[in-house]
Amino acid sequence: MNWKQWILVFISTIVLLFAGQALAQTDINVNNTNLIRFGGDVTVQEKQVVENAHAIGGSVIVQPNGRVTQTAIAIGGNVTLKKGARVDGDAYAIGGKVVQEEGATIGGAKGTLGDDGSMGMHRDRNSFWVRYAAQSAFRIMSAIIAAIVGVILLRAAPVFMPNLAATIRQYPSQSTLWGIGAIVAVIALNIFLAITLIGIPLIPLVILIASLASFVGSLGLSLLVGQIVVKSGQPTQVQQFLIGLLIVTVLALIPGLGGLVLFVVSVFGLGALLAWKIGKIQPHAMG
Repeated sequence: MNWKQWILVFISTIVLLFAGQALAQTDINVNNTNLIRFGGDVTVQEKQVVENAHAIGGSVIVQPNGRVTQTAIAIGGNVTLKKGARVDGDAYAIGGKVVQEEGATIGGAKGTLGDDGSMGMHRDRNSFWVRYAAQSAFRIMSAIIAAIVGVILLRAAPVFMPNLAATIRQYPSQSTLWGIGAIVAVIALNIFLAITLIGIPLIPLVILIASLASFVGSLGLSLLVGQIVVKSGQPTQVQQFLIGLLIVTVLALIPGLGGLVLFVVSVFGLGALLAWKIGKIQPHAMG
């Protein structure tokens, strides 16, 4: 990767980060009856009546005697109904919980996907360390699973992960653009499905497919890290992969930096997989 490619990758990442900041805290209010917010909480005020309340990257809070006549949906947060609050339709929390205080009612169905509430708004010091311990345990377990899957792939399909690693190394700008495009497309698709209401059951499937693709792509990035770090002594690809995975995992465990590391891994891994398989890029596998 030459210096021009590194600059393009850096600029692309910065642009995406700023775009995410611009998207955050953005509100959409349709006729004062449909409340949608990106990157924050949606609050239905006391005695306020709305049709839908959707929070993408936040929580939905229905204050006492507030009412949602159709659906309340939180992606990355909780749906909280205060005393006397009412949701006539369905309430869903993806990455959070549906919380009903005394006297709150939900007329339709309610469901959750991921009840740990890890992306909720409660951020006191004690809970920070509890969440950090839980996230660290999850990332370590994910690394163990990745190690097993990666070794199996290297044995069963010897060219698959080397081709992914070579795609990132030889085509970093294309991998970045494919990765950014995929992430934006997944976010846009989930928002569309949430807004159309009938597509809500498909949101977990979309997230699952994107997560699996990103996971597989990240294996190739771990191999590339190992190839860069371990060159002497004629190491095997398995050794390079495991060392690269260890380095990525350790970086992902650093508070504050871990999220950025996982973001970069997701962008490059997912982008390389798509660039190779869909973009028809033909890398030359390197040892």
